[in-house]
Amino acid sequence: MAIEWILAFLALGSFAGVMAGLLGIGGGGIMVPLLTGIFLAQGISADAVVHLALGTSMATIVMTSLSSMRAHHARAGVLWPIVKAMAPGVIVGTFAATFLAARISSLYLAGFFALFMGYVAFTMLRGKTPTAGGKQAGKAELAAAGAGIGAISALVSIGGGSLTVPYLSWRSIDIKKAIGTSAAVGLPISVAGTAGYLLNSQSSADLPFIVGLVYLPAVVLMSVASFICAPLGARLAHKLPVATLKRLFGILLLLLSLKMLASLLAN
Repeated sequence: MAIEWILAFLALGSFAGVMAGLLGIGGGGIMVPLLTGIFLAQGISADAVVHLALGTSMATIVMTSLSSMRAHHARAGVLWPIVKAMAPGVIVGTFAATFLAARISSLYLAGFFALFMGYVAFTMLRGKTPTAGGKQAGKAELAAAGAGIGAISALVSIGGGSLTVPYLSWRSIDIKKAIGTSAAVGLPISVAGTAGYLLNSQSSADLPFIVGLVYLPAVVLMSVASFICAPLGARLAHKLPVATLKRLFGILLLLLSLKMLASLLAN
């Protein structure tokens, strides 16, 4: 691999790690559009580039999810009965959706990704906490919700926090517990999603060390950089205006998504 690509993956992982630590947001929203641009520059066909970006991003999120889950568990912030109830649905929904993603065109995937990031940007700009729904959910509802959250997470390569936290808050879970529980739910999402993307492939995704729809060198480089830089973001969270940064970050996510869509339309 050329040195410029090594530096690009390290820089992307570092930025994603800082943002995750600073704003508590997984890196999929950043990594997918920027990976799409990198893979296009490396000569990957436009037909496969978004699929490869989704799979590579999802595999990178595994280490971030594990680290986040451990941190919240250490602070007694995870409601494990809810995690256990949601996990079967999460695993099935995430794994199944990777096979759907592998059969959707890059352009349609990019369009769905841009729409979802528009929703994320809107919630960040709004800056409101979801109101409680008045009662806690039963096991059947949690499993069904987990399946839906997992499926959407696989299609946009996120850990599910932007869906799980609002859902749990709506179901009368304290916001801090909702965030910690969402972090734990993110681990089965990332593992099941990675497994699914490893088992799928695109014939036009032609780079050395690609397994399925996961580019292993990028996963290693970005995971290391993200793991190192996430604590820096957490420290900055105590010094910077996080609420303002979240709104600006929401706009950035939307702009990156639209840029990805424009790049695919141009190819």
